[in-house]
Amino acid sequence: MRREDYDKILELRHELHAHPELSLNENETKKRLIKFLAENTTLAIVDCGGWFYAARYLEGTPAIAFRADMDALPIDELNNNLSYSSQAQGVAHKCGHDGHCAVLCGLALELEKLEPHRSCYLIFQHAEEIGQGGKVCAKFLDERNITEIYAFHNLSGWPEGSIITRKGLCQLASEGLTIKFIGRASHASEPEKGVNPAYALAQLIIYIKELLKLNQEILCTPVNINLGGKNFGISPGDGEVSFTLRAASSESINLFAEKISAKAQELAAIYKIDKYSCEILDYFPETVSEGWCVEQVNKAADKLGLKRLDMPKPWRASEDFGYYTQRRSGAIFYIGNGESWPALHTCGYDFNDNIIANAVNVFLELYKN
Repeated sequence: MRREDYDKILELRHELHAHPELSLNENETKKRLIKFLAENTTLAIVDCGGWFYAARYLEGTPAIAFRADMDALPIDELNNNLSYSSQAQGVAHKCGHDGHCAVLCGLALELEKLEPHRSCYLIFQHAEEIGQGGKVCAKFLDERNITEIYAFHNLSGWPEGSIITRKGLCQLASEGLTIKFIGRASHASEPEKGVNPAYALAQLIIYIKELLKLNQEILCTPVNINLGGKNFGISPGDGEVSFTLRAASSESINLFAEKISAKAQELAAIYKIDKYSCEILDYFPETVSEGWCVEQVNKAADKLGLKRLDMPKPWRASEDFGYYTQRRSGAIFYIGNGESWPALHTCGYDFNDNIIANAVNVFLELYKN
């Protein structure tokens, strides 16, 4: 990658970082990316509403695709000493999607220098953080008869610049589950005149803790409990608890969620709670990388002389790239930020610019193969 191209990509990455946008609101991010590609490449650019793609067509050839995600997170920026700190209050690129997009634009610059030998699509996806963008964009693979697709994710806790791969299950399926009990509020001095769901919520949480002892394949994390307020004169009538469920398959999650729902129904009857509900949010399918696609990544890394590592266990974090690999052969690989680099989804995190060239070069080798 030429220094002048790297400088352009670096400037773009910092611009995206300074102007983060949440899932389903990536309007200015999309405009910035389209503008960069229009000014620096001859790729065809197609705006699909919440997302877009850039492409080089070559009739009669198998098509390959690469995907980057655009959305940021509702997390404060603590790196205020950065010259490109987030200008959006309470919103920041704390998962590195600004870097993912910059890398894909770097690949676009490299494609300009090559004589095309097959069709190539660069997919800039929205709403990855809430598991909605991949579901929409994956349908595009069928429309364009794309035969293989790749993505990468930066990963802290691994050697800087290393290429990390895993065949088969790479990242767990997950969903958010909220159980809500609706009883009746009353004066705190007369709780018998109301229906307070506190004990039902408490017993549900304890039940899940015991259930987990019997099922080591499920991870169920309480993330929020909401019951009343600090008004000592009111016995609350409504309450809810939310969990994140993770497992190797969506089927395992569904079976576990069914047990939770059945217990909630039982507790509602025991405590004479008027209504209860179970709501599923932020669903992510499991992400599975095709073996031969992983081999392609490994060959690219070896050809480039990059340090390559195997991921011994699936990464617990979910990724909606699984929607793509449900439809087509593909692989997601990881590039180390550094063993002591701040963790993703934390205030102190920022994408490591030192891994940009490695990501671009691996993508380029995958295209050439």
